[in-house]
Amino acid sequence: MPPTASHEALAGQARRRYVEELVKGLVHVVQASIDGARILFDKPCEHAVFMRRRELVQTLGNNAQTWHRGIVGGLRQAIGQTTTRGSELSLAGVKREDLTLVSDDTIEREIITSRLALAIMDRASWEFADLRSRVAHLEGRSEIDAHDVMRAHVLARIVFEAWRAAGLSLESWRELQAVLHEEVALLVEEAYHETNRWLVEQRVLPEVDLRPFIKRARTHPNSGGGWFGGHSQYDGESLGLAAGPTVPGGPYASGVGYGPRSGYRDVGEETRLMTRAAPLARNREHAEAVLGRLNRLVARHVPEFAGGFGGGGGGGAATVPLERPVSAALERAIDTAAQGIRHRLQPTVYQGRDEVVVTTPALLEELHHRKQALKKAAATPEERATIEIVALLFQSILTEDRIPAAIRVWFARLQMPVLRVAVAEPDFFATVDHPARRLIDRMGACVMGFDSGAGGPGVGDALEREIKRIVQVVEAYPDTGRRVFQTVLTEFEKWLEHYFKNENEATKKGVSLAQQVEQRETLAIQYTIELRRMLNEMPVQEGVRQFLFHVWADVLATTAVRYTAQGEQTKKMKRAAADLIWSASAKVTREERAEVIRRLPPLLKSLREGMAAAGMDQAKQDEHIQQLNNSLAAAFTAKAAVIPDENLREMTERLESLEELLPDVENLEIDESMVLDLSGHQSSELEVVLEGGSMPTPAMVAWARELQVGSWYMLDRNGRTEAVQLAWHGLRKQLSLFVTPQGRCVLFQQHRLASYLQAGLIVPAQDESLTVRATRSALAKLDVDVSRLLH
Repeated sequence: MPPTASHEALAGQARRRYVEELVKGLVHVVQASIDGARILFDKPCEHAVFMRRRELVQTLGNNAQTWHRGIVGGLRQAIGQTTTRGSELSLAGVKREDLTLVSDDTIEREIITSRLALAIMDRASWEFADLRSRVAHLEGRSEIDAHDVMRAHVLARIVFEAWRAAGLSLESWRELQAVLHEEVALLVEEAYHETNRWLVEQRVLPEVDLRPFIKRARTHPNSGGGWFGGHSQYDGESLGLAAGPTVPGGPYASGVGYGPRSGYRDVGEETRLMTRAAPLARNREHAEAVLGRLNRLVARHVPEFAGGFGGGGGGGAATVPLERPVSAALERAIDTAAQGIRHRLQPTVYQGRDEVVVTTPALLEELHHRKQALKKAAATPEERATIEIVALLFQSILTEDRIPAAIRVWFARLQMPVLRVAVAEPDFFATVDHPARRLIDRMGACVMGFDSGAGGPGVGDALEREIKRIVQVVEAYPDTGRRVFQTVLTEFEKWLEHYFKNENEATKKGVSLAQQVEQRETLAIQYTIELRRMLNEMPVQEGVRQFLFHVWADVLATTAVRYTAQGEQTKKMKRAAADLIWSASAKVTREERAEVIRRLPPLLKSLREGMAAAGMDQAKQDEHIQQLNNSLAAAFTAKAAVIPDENLREMTERLESLEELLPDVENLEIDESMVLDLSGHQSSELEVVLEGGSMPTPAMVAWARELQVGSWYMLDRNGRTEAVQLAWHGLRKQLSLFVTPQGRCVLFQQHRLASYLQAGLIVPAQDESLTVRATRSALAKLDVDVSRLLH
């Protein structure tokens, strides 16, 4: 379709809207860069690094406005021309005698801008693909110009050249590169999305569906509610107009350098790390978006591919999984390929253990050979497309260098069972919840995220044997479809819990300690609740009442954990509680007073023994004993209330059988105020996290409950960042235990774990699951050559 004037005008408006969206968001990029520089400066480091970071903070604070104006000016210049050549390296029309060596600075600039462009496209490639299609459609051509302002490398060059023009050094860029990549990529993704949405409103290729998108709300502590008091001088401004006057002082004049930093660290740290936490918190939407993109791409060339489940796409799968028949020839070919792969990858005994000695190139060559035979046997285009996509998925998985070689071969043997289920069940490509996908992701999460040379807690023969068993079970039941994958996934989850609790030397002691901590704290809450019920109607002095609730309930819990609930020592502590209540009631006769005097020494001895067993120091014990002495003195002089004998007998009987009366643990929640008393459990084997993080949102608390045992995370604590593996969840996931590759155990209460997630102090080692990464890799290859689906 030849372009009309209105179409070309619409394409021009789309470019201007894209640039305007960039300009509106630039203030956040600049401010986040300043925040990132300040955070780097605050971290401990070598002297040379410290000097570089100090220079970065100073120069970026002084030149931030110049850098911002340079980017805006570069964008305005780029929007006014169809190509942005700048200093592009081109040999067209250059004579040989005019050629000179390219300077190191030019080469370095090309490398840096290429890396930034790659970071942008890694995040925003799907939005860009849709936008590129729409603009090219309006202009009546198959592709937009190589130097179009909408291309990532054009913006990358503008951003970096403005950086250098502002007097900021190459070394400063390298120091801040991670923050710059993250912030610019996020800004471009938002700009692409908003431009796409605007074009859809103009009815330009509305059938190219936009995936769900959640904007990240970003605020910065130094911006006073927004840049220039809440808005940018460029907000809503047409890019054809002048940039506007520079505001004296600017947004970066204060708060940068060495001024007061009250409240800065928490907000700044959260701002920096939410760039990582945001996509993780919505990883399901991201995974569905990738699957949706795959289905749209394949369905354009193989319409039958999506016919079984309504067009494909994230969340578009049918509620009940649909099945389609597999051609007989392909069934036989899959069986033959599976047998051949099993024979080729059969373990052999090597140095006393079973090993599969196959290099990755040989592995890929074997699977490629099988793929070609399968495609020849396929009867329909959708079968050939499915074979190709599954092959691309496993090609990506098998080249993942974080999967140990010994385990990689077992992933390779899963290809044929996965292919069988993918051909028969179209929703394998439509939903992230398919059990085959979840099984691969769970096993991948357990073996990735660590240094395989470190011999961490997740590495070893036990894990390899379990993965081997799972694969062999899947191979043994080829005709059961998703059911066998769901069965072994459930078994794998149970095995992980058993392994960390009973088999793994690095974790089983930590899990045992964590379980004791949890049992003690749960019992303490239960004892407190039941003691409150028992004493609710009894006239017990307030000092004694508070001692029983806040001190003796913990003593009873500690003793029950250590000696069992029916142990003699536990019964002794219960009798001490009954004696204390009796002694604190009014004594009106000479005989009662004599009995109090007789019982008092052994009672005080029992009270001290109990408090010592619960970890209370001598000074604190003396303080509590003094308060109890005051209560007992009041009882001795008959100033306290009288407790009837029948009430005392009933209470003593209830104390003896207290465990039978305890409330249901399902209704309890371990409050952090209880866990804060766990500092006595700190040791070289178990570290209890008592502080740090940010106030968590309900979503972060929910996320803390959803973390999966066996998965790897990066923990930023006490000035160091290290890999940790989630080894145990406690009752209703109120407590969680992580373990380092060196075997050090770290215990979190749920709210504290959510606080660390909120602040980005603990983040998953993988930004996306193994199958999602593999799907993105397959999409990249299909974008280059989609014809491979049918050949």
